This record gives sequence, structure tokens and C-alpha cells, in this order.
Amino acid sequence: MNLFLPESGLVIWMLVAFSILFFVLAKFAWPGIMQSITKRQEHIADSLRKADEAVKTLESLQEKGNKIIAEAQAEQVKMVQETKELNQKMIAEAKAKAESEAAKIIEAANEQIKRDKEDAIKELRQEVAALSIEMAEKVLKKELADKKAQSNYVSSLLSSMEKNTPAS
Repeated sequence: MNLFLPESGLVIWMLVAFSILFFVLAKFAWPGIMQSITKRQEHIADSLRKADEAVKTLESLQEKGNKIIAEAQAEQVKMVQETKELNQKMIAEAKAKAESEAAKIIEAANEQIKRDKEDAIKELRQEVAALSIEMAEKVLKKELADKKAQSNYVSSLLSSMEKNTPAS
């Protein structure tokens, strides 16, 4: 017996066994295998479709995120600029108010100085008048030692004041 040359009966029986096995497999196993392969293909196709949708959704979300970030950055720049402008405006207003207050304080100080000067002049005049009256009293007391001469002099002064003419 040769290993490479089988006998013809053995070949026929092997063919019959293979045919039966092929028929049984074709009748019962192949439909189940083909059905599971078809289901697997459908599942893979569905998964790929969902993955594509997920990628598209992710890209859309990424674009929206980039837009939101860009808008937020623009808003941030705008807010910083508005804050700077408001800060400059507040500083300008504070300077103007400070200058106005300083001018008012200087004006009030000048007016107070003027009033103090006028008060000092009035006080000086009153002191000069008091000293003058005191000196005049002393001079008059000495000159008008008697009461009759004093009353005549006072009467002449009063009459000259009524006429608005200076006494001689």
C-alpha cells in the first residue's frame, strides 16, 4: 500500500462521507453561520455609522466650543477696554473734582484772609479812634477845666454835626 495512491473504494467512501457531511453542514450549519456573519456585518456597519455620527457631532461641538471661546475672548477684551475707559473717566472726574475743591478751598481761604484783614483794619481803626478820643479827652480836660466851657463846646459840636459842617 502506497500512501500517496489511495485505493478507489476508499476514495469513493471518502467522497460519500464528505458529501453527507457537506450536505448536513450546508443544511443546518451554514445558514446559522451565515446569519451570524450577516448580523455581525450589520452590527459593524451600524457601529461605523454611529462612530461617523459621533465624529461629526464631536466636530460640531468642537466648532461651537471654539466659537464660544472666541466670543468669550472678544467679550473679555471688550470688558477690559470698558473697564480701562471707566477707570480713566473716574480718574478724570476725580481730578476735576479735586481741582474744583482746591479752587473752592483757595477761594474760601482768600475770603477768610480778606475778612480777617478787614476785621484787623476795623479793630485798628477802633483802637486809633479810642486813642484819639482818649487823647482828645485829656487835651479837652486840660483846656476846658470848667464845666460851662465844656458844655458850650459840646453844644457847638452838636450843632455843627447837624449842619454837616466841621467844627472850628
